[in-house]
Amino acid sequence: MLLSARLKAALLATASLTLLGAAPPPQPLGIGDPLFPHLGNPGYDVTAYDISLAYSGDNTAPLDAVTVIDARSTARLERINLDFAHGEATSVTVDGAPARFAPAGEDLVVTPAAPVPAGSPLRITVRHTSDPADPADGQGGWVRTRDGLAMANQADAAHRVFPCNDHPADKAAFTFRVTTPKRLTAVAAGLPAGKPVTRGATTTWTYRTAHPMATELAQVGIGDLAVVRREGPGGLPLRDVVPTADREALEPWLDRTPGHLAWLQDRLGPYPFETYGLLVADAETGFALETQTLSLFEKNVFTHGEADRAGTESIMVHELAHQWFGDSVSPAAWSDLWISEAHATWYEALWAAEHGGPALEERMRRAYRDSDGWRAAGGPPARPKAPEPGEKISLFRPVVYDGSALVLYALRQEIGEAAFGRLQRAWVREHRDTSASTTDFVTLASRTAGRDLSAFFQGWLYGERTPAVPGHPDWRSDAP
Repeated sequence: MLLSARLKAALLATASLTLLGAAPPPQPLGIGDPLFPHLGNPGYDVTAYDISLAYSGDNTAPLDAVTVIDARSTARLERINLDFAHGEATSVTVDGAPARFAPAGEDLVVTPAAPVPAGSPLRITVRHTSDPADPADGQGGWVRTRDGLAMANQADAAHRVFPCNDHPADKAAFTFRVTTPKRLTAVAAGLPAGKPVTRGATTTWTYRTAHPMATELAQVGIGDLAVVRREGPGGLPLRDVVPTADREALEPWLDRTPGHLAWLQDRLGPYPFETYGLLVADAETGFALETQTLSLFEKNVFTHGEADRAGTESIMVHELAHQWFGDSVSPAAWSDLWISEAHATWYEALWAAEHGGPALEERMRRAYRDSDGWRAAGGPPARPKAPEPGEKISLFRPVVYDGSALVLYALRQEIGEAAFGRLQRAWVREHRDTSASTTDFVTLASRTAGRDLSAFFQGWLYGERTPAVPGHPDWRSDAP
């Protein structure tokens, strides 16, 4: 792992204080992501999370929680940094022994009773609260619904819900144990691990993922919810979770997912996870989110008076395509976000074009017209500008959506439709359940095309101005 200049300076400062005999103060660390420098933590890889949450029925009140992190150290650790904010830790143990802990920025810095040797398995248990965010906060984490909660952890908000190594480069298995008043239902990513257990006035629901997951893709939904089950292609178990009162009204939309799955599998190969479905939240979020195996949608997407089939279903296809691009294959760094959003937008646009929406070529021509302006505002696709202070979601600019789908269109023009189709299938097959980078994508594209595409990608991914689209010398930019 390459260390950022910030991290190198921090480690040098720590070493200097140690030589002087003084214990250095806790400080936030990171793995050097240029867009989120304090995300992730050096020195260990997480293998599994086991997260227990107790919900009182009041979605403004902190939840009591216990997060157990199984990991393996990759270096000798005198301290262990966890990403954690917006909650309060009450106790920490490392391998069963009490450990000291202190907040530092958006980190929780843990000092075990004895240093952890390199290459050792370790278990960190944190008792803490998990505090639903103020809806006006805009920083993500818990989303308050009409009668409960859901998660929206993208891009860097999982640590506002539970302590973790909050970077998509460190994927892990997840188990969720959610206790609610027995009149409510809890759901989470993955599949049920046994039946719900009722004790007195509460019920505990347990779910477990079958594939590793990035922290930003975790999902827990709580409320007066109906769980609707059906089969997808090949017998894939589908599970939609909707407000009980809206069960019948939403069914015509939910029933379309099997067709979306079949359409995408024809182009990409087998669906990569154990289940899929929609979590429809009675909340105003302003976005949909590809949380793994259970995509989050606000109810208004389906119930507002202007809902149209092609437009609404293209959004559904976008989030479903993310299960391959972004979830199964996660970005190695946040600057690799363009790969995920480009492909989800590509299949959204392709589906719309085949089902009464605008032609793909026309959408790409409009994107080319606007692309230079998008690059000026947000940076080129693979070198995006950092999000605005206090507005982390501003990372999701037009350049990573249609601006990056335009890169794929140009690539298809450059290498031909057959090679482009092979590349799509190879990418999700070869990098399944891992995190992959822009360099990985360029390498695979070159191998698939049978020639070096580095120069092509240099302009399309890093250039301040958008190159000419192969086959369309007449397309023009509106930018001066």
